Amino acid sequence: MLFIWLFLLLSYLRNSTSLDSLLPGQSIRDGETLVSEEETFEVGFFSPGTSTGRYLGIWYRNVSPLIVVWVANRETPLQNKSGVLKLDERGVLVILNGTNSTIWWSYNTSSKVIKNPIAQLLDSGNIVVRNEHDINEDNFLWQSFDYPCDKLLPGMKIGWNLVTGLDRTISSWKKEDDPAKGEYSLKLDLKGFPQLFGYKGNAIRFRVGSWNGQALVGYPIRPLTEYVHELVFNEKEVYYEYKTLDRSIFFIVTLNSSGIGNVLLWTNQTRGIQVFSLWSDLCENYAMCGANSICSMDGNSQTCDCIKGYVPKFPEQWNVSKWYNGCVPRTTPDCRNSNTDGFLRYTDLKLPDTSSSWFNTTINLEECKKYCLKNCSCKAYANLDIRNGGSGCLLWFDDLIDMRKFSIGGQDIYFRIQASSVLGTQCFGCLTSVSLLLFV
Repeated sequence: MLFIWLFLLLSYLRNSTSLDSLLPGQSIRDGETLVSEEETFEVGFFSPGTSTGRYLGIWYRNVSPLIVVWVANRETPLQNKSGVLKLDERGVLVILNGTNSTIWWSYNTSSKVIKNPIAQLLDSGNIVVRNEHDINEDNFLWQSFDYPCDKLLPGMKIGWNLVTGLDRTISSWKKEDDPAKGEYSLKLDLKGFPQLFGYKGNAIRFRVGSWNGQALVGYPIRPLTEYVHELVFNEKEVYYEYKTLDRSIFFIVTLNSSGIGNVLLWTNQTRGIQVFSLWSDLCENYAMCGANSICSMDGNSQTCDCIKGYVPKFPEQWNVSKWYNGCVPRTTPDCRNSNTDGFLRYTDLKLPDTSSSWFNTTINLEECKKYCLKNCSCKAYANLDIRNGGSGCLLWFDDLIDMRKFSIGGQDIYFRIQASSVLGTQCFGCLTSVSLLLFV
């Protein structure tokens, strides 16, 4: 009799208190939730906007309006409030509908031994399946952070697990009231030196850029100082992540259904959401000025300028602000006279697309310059890492694509040029305030 009473009491407590985890056989129904230990996040069923579909999602518990950071069944909504989230005996989370059919499950690709599994909502916003007494995140059997939706949270990785082939990608909602995967995405591309791209379908829409040890080159100004970020690049993983230093601040990156990136900021002091728009001006459009040209903004006005030593490919179009065909060298490069080449140093730039670049983490800038000078195909060089005076080497061999000028921040880059193409000649459509370094 006492055993039955204790069983009923535990069942009552599970349904009437805020718990953060499920054991095998336990479940929550529509209207019930799990709440993370410090009550930062909550997981349960919801309907977005005017939709009548029901979805299992994770949201900030004490932030208004509701910010949903992850959706499980984004492609398969429930049609009523019959949904159940359950952890089965295999350590798999499943969503069941009113006929007890599975409409979603946490597919476990881990080869790790499953022993006493538990599903837990963490204060990071990550819902994980792990073995009961193992809290090492490297040993998680499954985690929602591996399957992002439209938001990048602190501690969430965007990029590749090179061992399993897992590609963690941010993807927009289809519509504001439909969390199905939309046409916009944010991905880490591994060609050349890794960099982040924004896509519309398979077409590049914008480029966040590569990592220079301090920032992503497309966004050198940090909207918030209370966070750290990095690109991790080793034999097992390549990914970007950031972490907040003040846990009272909610700082997330979101990609909305129109393809616009925003930073959402909420603090205990303001008790409201501040929105900082990213990728909003014309220079953020990928390759807006074509090859070998630099985009700059003056208020709301955009301008494209050829690199010195280059001229518009089609001057007639260039003169009427049709810049997309870019620029070509003023004179044809002559490798037989490479010892007369020099380098133009530009400052405060978004570095070109690194998809076809070569990089080395160990050599310095002077050695980098020599590598470039010895290769007739080398178009430009820069430091790979700008911290502590600079280190490492980036070389470009193809057309220089998707550059822009920043008023603050940005990076130095050295463009290879024939001295005869800039000395004693008029520079058509060129920027000023650059330094010419000759090597003879």
